[in-house]
Amino acid sequence: MATVTEKFARPQVRQTQCFIGGEWVPAASGKTFETVHPATEEVVAEVAEGDKADIDAAVKAARAQFDGGEWSRMDARDRGILMSKFADLLEEEADELAALETLDNGKPIRDSRGADIPLVIDCIRYYAGWADKIQGATIPVRGEYFTYTRREPVGVVGQIIPWNFPALMVAWKWGPALAAGCTIVMKPAEQTPLTCLRMARLAQKAGIPDGVINVVPGFGPTAGAALVKHPGVDKIAFTGEGSTAKIIQREALETMKRVTFELGGKSPNIVLADADLDAAVEGAHFGLYFNQGQCCCAGSRLFVQEKMYDEFIDRLKAKNHERKLGDPFDPETEQGPQVDKAQFDKILKYIEYGKQDGAKLVTGGKRHGDEGFYIEPTLFAGVTDDMRIATDEIFGPVLSVLKFKDVDEIARRANATNFGLAAAVWSRDIAKAHRLASRLRAGTVWINCYDVFDAGAPFGGFKESGLGRELGEAGLQAYTETKTVTVSLT
Repeated sequence: MATVTEKFARPQVRQTQCFIGGEWVPAASGKTFETVHPATEEVVAEVAEGDKADIDAAVKAARAQFDGGEWSRMDARDRGILMSKFADLLEEEADELAALETLDNGKPIRDSRGADIPLVIDCIRYYAGWADKIQGATIPVRGEYFTYTRREPVGVVGQIIPWNFPALMVAWKWGPALAAGCTIVMKPAEQTPLTCLRMARLAQKAGIPDGVINVVPGFGPTAGAALVKHPGVDKIAFTGEGSTAKIIQREALETMKRVTFELGGKSPNIVLADADLDAAVEGAHFGLYFNQGQCCCAGSRLFVQEKMYDEFIDRLKAKNHERKLGDPFDPETEQGPQVDKAQFDKILKYIEYGKQDGAKLVTGGKRHGDEGFYIEPTLFAGVTDDMRIATDEIFGPVLSVLKFKDVDEIARRANATNFGLAAAVWSRDIAKAHRLASRLRAGTVWINCYDVFDAGAPFGGFKESGLGRELGEAGLQAYTETKTVTVSLT
């Protein structure tokens, strides 16, 4: 993570309309909605509220570009060159993008500028390099025939992203879609549309043809539902809640859309008694409280072997008391506000559930300050597997610490969830750590680290944590179809 040392000024908001076919246009209905700075609860901007009519216009623009435009037919290397130019522009405006992210989402500038935006740039550059490396194969078949396969773009893709990492989720979705030659209609989260709109402008400035990228801000039941149901869309990629994904999956069946989902988690973070205590405490703390706990892979079920349990709790308690909450534009701030009041209220409700179910509140448990959606870093000890704070995804700064005795027990308990997005193991015995990692039903397992991401490493979940993978070559494959061509040689 890069270091941020200077306080950032609040950025100018430039793009607030729908971006359709290369044009900035108001919503067809004329409606707008407010986007709010979570640290002060003040309105930042009025943003176009797209709905079915705007989605239809955006899909038509994307369809026209895919079916008759230059993007999918462009030399793949030239696509990669334009994507590289896009990445260069993102890098030039990294400070502005980070400030927009902090303004709209509330995350500390040290995170948006030090982590999120560098990862955005890296992701686009990574997939720019893939553009001319999407290959088929020749296949030996019986008879006098020559058979080969082609990997072709899936077509027009609808992409719906969440509010916790707005710019990074744009990159995770646009990168592989652009490299494959697809065209895009994106609906950003209504809480955080500003960086997505700014990135669309930079893509256009880089020379990516009009109609390739279209952005329609709006709400799930209107804009999102229209995108899922639209017959001109070939694939839906969604990151968000499992309940919404199930609705999308049912609706997508009507037109046999391809779907990929990156969903929630209740990730087990497992500390064995032989772990490096300092490293494990630091990793467990970061693995939950980073991004205000608003991470789908947050290590929210912290299992600590009984030998070091009490000391671990004491260490976490001290770190929580030291954690600095405040102005997210201040580089010294470690924790900002939750994204909005709905999330703020949900988290406080789960803190009450923890108390009601008999967990021991060690730190936090209430609002911080009297302005903004801040919640103190909250720590519960004495948590059992059946408590609601141990079973449900809270998506906030609430860490549940559970005690365990042996490795066989912890493998079973860690897997006793409908989720399977991520997990971690802390141990000095690397062989033991590998053996335990192989038994965990999760799409990503970290050993002696947490929240380590790279554009080349696939990310996604087992069970109800998703379908398909983001990032890496696996993420690229989700945006292609395989075509078999057979030629008679007689």
